[in-house]
Amino acid sequence: MSRNLTLAAVLTLICGFAAINAGAQPADYPQRAVTFLCPFPAGGGTDILTRLLAQELQEKLKRPVIVENRPGAGTIVAAQAAARAAPDGHTILLAPVTTLAIGPSIHKSLPYDTARDFAPIGLVGSSQFALIVHPALGVTTLPELIGLIKHRDGQLSYASSGAATPHHLFMVMLLKMIGASAQHVPYRGSAAALADVIAGHIPFMIIDLAVALPAIHDGKVKVVAVTSSTRIKALPDVPTIAEAGVPGYGGTPWFSVVAPAGTPRPIIERLNGVLMTFIALPETQDKMNGLAITPRTSTPDELAQFIPAEIRKWAQVVKDAGIEPE
Repeated sequence: MSRNLTLAAVLTLICGFAAINAGAQPADYPQRAVTFLCPFPAGGGTDILTRLLAQELQEKLKRPVIVENRPGAGTIVAAQAAARAAPDGHTILLAPVTTLAIGPSIHKSLPYDTARDFAPIGLVGSSQFALIVHPALGVTTLPELIGLIKHRDGQLSYASSGAATPHHLFMVMLLKMIGASAQHVPYRGSAAALADVIAGHIPFMIIDLAVALPAIHDGKVKVVAVTSSTRIKALPDVPTIAEAGVPGYGGTPWFSVVAPAGTPRPIIERLNGVLMTFIALPETQDKMNGLAITPRTSTPDELAQFIPAEIRKWAQVVKDAGIEPE
């Protein structure tokens, strides 16, 4: 009897430790508000997407989902906060390509490892980008803009939403491919950068269309080309940069959702299920396309395989563009 009691006690302890290590299960998750970190300021394309997803999560999880904007250092501020958060599903991050794939090649060191410190939840979309100019610049096509940049080599300025963001990197790629230079003026977010282009303080930039479409439709800025390899639904008459005069050019940033490494798999699966089901809805896809964001979905495992491949891809892009890690 004593031996049986001892065995029972051991089994009880093992089960107890297993329960602790497993963390909160879907039945009792979430236990409080969920913080959804956004690495850019309010008003930008990433923020718009984060809030759209947060609203659905809040409805399905039956707990508040609070969007917390943590801009700064090319998404490092928000990513570091996510990596250091408790792995219990109560902190998640809207992680763009900048955070998970471009960052490792741009920075000599990061306060986290993009391949080890995050638990992938799923891909959620791809952002459509375009090259816009202020009307006063006097150009209406990409060849005209390229000619002006080359004529005033190094004298013109372009805006971006921050150093090492797609806005910045895509322009560096373009300048490298046309053999010219221009001055980089980084901002804390695309909304702030766009405001100065509209005001005429900065003549041009590459920007996410989720932010720029209203200004384009109002004639406050002129779009001369899109960065993707194919034309997009939002602006079907606008050529790609490749077809407008720079063959081989192409870039489409993506968005994913991740949690801190160690977040229990059942919680990851629950979050993935809510998000992927929502994104698959026709009305959601229409809304995202209207924001110039192409809907995307994946399993956690598919995203886990996708990230290392993207790191290798962007490392080559950064190398080809001649960008030195800082």
